[in-house]
Amino acid sequence: MDKKIKAVNRIMQTQFGIYIGIAVVLVVLYQSDIFLEGMYADDFMMQYILETVGILATIALVPLSLKLFSVKLKKVIKGANFENALKLYQHWSNIRLVILAILTYMNIFIYYMTLNSIGGLCALIAITASVFCLPGEKKMREELNLVTENQENKENEE
Repeated sequence: MDKKIKAVNRIMQTQFGIYIGIAVVLVVLYQSDIFLEGMYADDFMMQYILETVGILATIALVPLSLKLFSVKLKKVIKGANFENALKLYQHWSNIRLVILAILTYMNIFIYYMTLNSIGGLCALIAITASVFCLPGEKKMREELNLVTENQENKENEE
């Protein structure tokens, strides 16, 4: 059981690292002029549309991604056996991270296309929300109600 939890935790932490790594690479590519930037800096109508889409997507998807996982955790994951619960936990964590990754990358694109800070702010909001998705073994055990005997003894001693 411990090996499976550690393996799932390692996979999820690697996925989180890849998500942050891709965001950093996008910023570096735009900053080094490899990707074209400022394409819509003079087009105020397109700026308005892109920024509105970025803001509305951020307002809708950040709470959705965080709440969706919480609801699935309570209704589906906790009712399953250990094997299925671990798979479902990883699956819904991946969905949550993908939603936030798409939102982050989209807002980085908006920031560099419009050269306006609204896209950057929305990307930072998505990245900040994704920090709550970073799993730890202790957090996984608590959310899946898997407390080991050692942990119970430590809690009883305190």
